[in-house]
Amino acid sequence: MRIHHLDCGCMCPFGGALFDGFSKGPRAHLCCHCLLLETDRDGLVLVDTGFGEGDVGDPSRLSRMFRLLNNIQFDPARTAVAQLRKLGFQAADVRHILLTHLDFDHAGGLADFPNATVHLMQDEHAAVQQLRGFLPRRRFVPVQWRGISRWQLYREEGDQWYGFESVRSVVDDVLLIPLRGHTAGHAGIAVRGEDGWVLHAGDAYFFRHEIGQTSRRCPPGLRLYQRLMDTDHDRRVINQHRLRALSLEQPQLAIFCSHDARELARYS
Repeated sequence: MRIHHLDCGCMCPFGGALFDGFSKGPRAHLCCHCLLLETDRDGLVLVDTGFGEGDVGDPSRLSRMFRLLNNIQFDPARTAVAQLRKLGFQAADVRHILLTHLDFDHAGGLADFPNATVHLMQDEHAAVQQLRGFLPRRRFVPVQWRGISRWQLYREEGDQWYGFESVRSVVDDVLLIPLRGHTAGHAGIAVRGEDGWVLHAGDAYFFRHEIGQTSRRCPPGLRLYQRLMDTDHDRRVINQHRLRALSLEQPQLAIFCSHDARELARYS
């Protein structure tokens, strides 16, 4: 299986290094790290979609609060469908999309791939059926998945993967790893590539130094944003601690999150 690392969205919140740990100017640089998988049997597979053509064409469909807070850059060249075309593929070639969760910066491109089956944890799908409260009504954008009928939903059951419960999807060598806390049904996506397993941890952590070392380090702006977006803080902290332990126990594993631009550059 060949793995392509894509950046399907740029967010540049004001605060610079207080958010990303490296920017010299007033604006930070956060990415939307997605994967394109070329499989032998299952065609093309996407892991998350970032912002889609619908978001770029009509930014107002996203919450004004998040557009301003994250200073989202609506660049059509960054959409997953545009990057696929640049690689010589068409939207119709994508047969499966696996989502870590349904936040606005992960599910925006679903409608760009109408032939794909969308794989998601059942708890995540259930949580967005009736949105209540100030934050849920702004972070989840039902128009992004309106009209999607081909859902494949999963419960927390199945094989073990390095000590984590895992759910084997219908796609060969791709697993959903329940990592709830950031959202009700948040999951990581484990992929067996040519050089071994990689784990797309989604938003289970946000900053590269939250794993790979014995103690967590995260810029204060990003730390606050993570706390703001928790749906189950205790569970998110537990799962992040488990990922940090895994990264130390199995240093050969490639683990990365959704929004750290330095991580994306390392794998790209």
